[in-house]
Amino acid sequence: MWLGADDALDASVAIKVLADNWSYHADLRERFEQEARIMRRTDSSLLVRVLDVGELPDGRPYLVMPYAAGGTLADRLVSGPMPVREALLVAADIASAVTVLHEAGVLHRDLKPSNVLFQPAADRDRVLVADLGLAKALANASGFTIAAGTPGYMPPEQATAGGGLDIRADVYAIGATTYHMLTGRPPQPAWSSGSRTGRSGRSLPRPSQLRPGVPSEVDDVVRRALHPDPRQRWASAAALLEELHRVIASMERDAGRGRFVRQLGRVVGVGVALTAVLATTGSSSTLPARSGWVRVHDDSGALSVAVPASWAGQVKDAGWDPSVLRLSAGQAPGLVVAPDLDVWPDPASGMPGVFVGASRTLLAGGPAPALPSHTSCVPQPDRTVDVGGNRALVRRWTSCAASVSFSEVVFAVPQRSFGVYVQIKQVGDADLTDEILAGLRISSSLAPQAGRFGSAYS
Repeated sequence: MWLGADDALDASVAIKVLADNWSYHADLRERFEQEARIMRRTDSSLLVRVLDVGELPDGRPYLVMPYAAGGTLADRLVSGPMPVREALLVAADIASAVTVLHEAGVLHRDLKPSNVLFQPAADRDRVLVADLGLAKALANASGFTIAAGTPGYMPPEQATAGGGLDIRADVYAIGATTYHMLTGRPPQPAWSSGSRTGRSGRSLPRPSQLRPGVPSEVDDVVRRALHPDPRQRWASAAALLEELHRVIASMERDAGRGRFVRQLGRVVGVGVALTAVLATTGSSSTLPARSGWVRVHDDSGALSVAVPASWAGQVKDAGWDPSVLRLSAGQAPGLVVAPDLDVWPDPASGMPGVFVGASRTLLAGGPAPALPSHTSCVPQPDRTVDVGGNRALVRRWTSCAASVSFSEVVFAVPQRSFGVYVQIKQVGDADLTDEILAGLRISSSLAPQAGRFGSAYS
């Protein structure tokens, strides 16, 4: 490969020349020329384009292509795995490019990091899929007689001469490349080399086993793409692309939820108002005390909630800003309690905790709060419960990452002219939502006419 300059285009170009020692091999020369024909036929911004073709004076063929100044994906992986979201975005770009090839009736057969190039751009570097030297027409895919490809990135059927390929071979290669981006290394095939679908007795580690923090839904997408049996993979690059887009969107929503939770953490000041008071239930009556629970208060003393003692490691108690729920902005009473408030904001962390906040704009008939959606979890049926004589809506999500569940609760206190929002993050199968709501206390000092917080519910 040579770097050249195109005077007409005033741009740098890459010139690919068939090596002298291979130029007299008819099959390799045909492969080189076929690459040019395919690149011409599948003209796309996602694929490296052919600008010119020709022969040098010594008879060697050459291709002229745009120069991708951003280097290759292999170059970037030298320093280790990529951020998860970035890896998925690149994988989606690769899947888009491969979909174009498949729609043109072409199978790539050699997708790998060194064949993925980057063209610098203002927002995000543009991905280009290159090197169609092994590409073949899909119409002939079932009759391949020579095993060709790159170990680690090709599926078992491609490693066997006459294995019979279809577009799912490229799906495997996209999965292998994504695995490399997520873990920093290509997958070690979990299939035996002499078998189309048989396993070698060892399973491929999930990306999250090699890199803790990779979401389980990302594990599932990649592992399905890497299934040794093509019938169990995504049916096409287009189907894989659709799933990648869904997972990226889900992660972005979860990141937004994480920002929401971190915002709650920022708007509540640090306090230590922990008292070893046993939880009680009901609005005014006192039921038998429950051992092992403690009560925490906000800075004003107007809000308090009882939680398991193991949850009460740290408290922030100086209030919150309801604008995090897209309500009117302003300072209002609120508190958050968790074993570790630095870890708790991460939605995927196995860290339980409770947030409680009051707001004048959380009244019935007022604007609906924008509650977190928890799209990666399993929603449970909405229900209503009684909290101090007020009807509260409880929305609950289960089966989140690390056995996490969320309860989102909103209710109005009409006689006090304010409403209350509660988020309960739990870990494990037990659901303490009702017990925590029963231990919630709101003093009369929260009434608008009470002075200190009279103008805090804007």
